[in-house]
Amino acid sequence: MTTRPRKRIFGSLPTGRVGHAAACAAALLLGLASGSLHAKDSPGMAPIDAYLLDRATEISLARSAAPAAISNDATILVLTRTGYETAVKGTNGFVCYVGRGFGGAPDWPERWDTRILAAACDNPPAVPTMTALLKLRTALTLAGKTDVQIMDRIKAALRAREIPPLAAGAMCYMMSKNAYLSAQGEHNMAHVMFYVPSKDGTTWGANLPGSPVIGGNYWYLLPGHDADIATLPPISVFLVATSTFSDGTPVAPHAM
Repeated sequence: MTTRPRKRIFGSLPTGRVGHAAACAAALLLGLASGSLHAKDSPGMAPIDAYLLDRATEISLARSAAPAAISNDATILVLTRTGYETAVKGTNGFVCYVGRGFGGAPDWPERWDTRILAAACDNPPAVPTMTALLKLRTALTLAGKTDVQIMDRIKAALRAREIPPLAAGAMCYMMSKNAYLSAQGEHNMAHVMFYVPSKDGTTWGANLPGSPVIGGNYWYLLPGHDADIATLPPISVFLVATSTFSDGTPVAPHAM
């Protein structure tokens, strides 16, 4: 297996347009609703090697998801040909990783884009459910399972409590300066996310004019999946942009 570092210069994603921000969030394993996106033919998955990074590069990018006071003591996952494995065992309960597009909503149009590198760091309440869902979906995808097979396996894991119900206080840091979250906009947005066991964002005021909160359903990005969503535990994801990246440098004013 040959992997190589990838170098890019990333900007920040303007949050004034919910469509772009939601598209960005989908790369973060969320599947948020967005009227600016639509279903389209996917070119399909690229060879697995195209999604892999040099190990040291991936560890560094994963750590950059959260401020060093958090990520220095976090467990770090790296992607292999068969799924995520632990590269560094942490001590504070946080788990940092670099998500790929296929780790999230199965109807996201950018899911197979090899450029997607979504640095994320789940907090301890999020790890048993959200990190576990990421790891399971990724392993099954890399094993060549279909979307139907993957969802059936996820549902079975949830029913058996192999993956437990979402705990209160679950959240995720996504503040990396060097993430690539979407081919749309400026490709990146420093933010924190909150995972909530609710059906919609009404009580959060998400997506309303002037609200800093962007929200949507975790399971699917696009409309038309009501029947499928009804068979799954409700999980909504809410994003709030941050004024700085994880290293403390400010996000450009025009991007906030």
